[in-house]
Amino acid sequence: MRKTLLALAIAGVALFATATPALAHNVLIGSDPGNGASVAKGPSKVTLTFDQYVQNADVNQIAVTGPNGGQWAEGPVTVENNVLSAPLRALGPAGKYTIGYRILSADGHPVSGEIPFTLTTAGTGTPASVDAAKAAGAPASAAPAADSSSSGGVPIWVWIAGAVVLLAIGLTVALRTGRDPGAEKEDQ
Repeated sequence: MRKTLLALAIAGVALFATATPALAHNVLIGSDPGNGASVAKGPSKVTLTFDQYVQNADVNQIAVTGPNGGQWAEGPVTVENNVLSAPLRALGPAGKYTIGYRILSADGHPVSGEIPFTLTTAGTGTPASVDAAKAAGAPASAAPAADSSSSGGVPIWVWIAGAVVLLAIGLTVALRTGRDPGAEKEDQ
């Protein structure tokens, strides 16, 4: 019985140890402007900081949508380790702006989200036209695209199936090695 419990404990540890990497998506830990911040002057760029490095891929996007739906991000997104940034046009009307982002996480899965901030004093800028925003690589809206099922990561069901197989092997080995040698003679 002790060997069975020991085998189950080892299999349980193996289950959690193998499942952890599959769930290691990047997490946003900071932004400039900050989440819900009020700023008097529009920033010249948006900066997002994540807990792990961000894969430098063409799928990384930042869009900034203004109060009237205009696009304010301008130019390419740059990635430096765990920091993503994009230049902004001079902001225009006072009101709520939304930073929408989509990145390729360290584990190969897309991660997206939104960060609102408020411009308290109107600026002099004008938004980019939809065609110019598309040409610069910015998404057409701040709403990030839905996660695709064709990401480069390993699906979670593979990790679960592997853990179940390991558990079954461990249990089988524990039960076979834990038998009393005299019990085999009685079974025959």
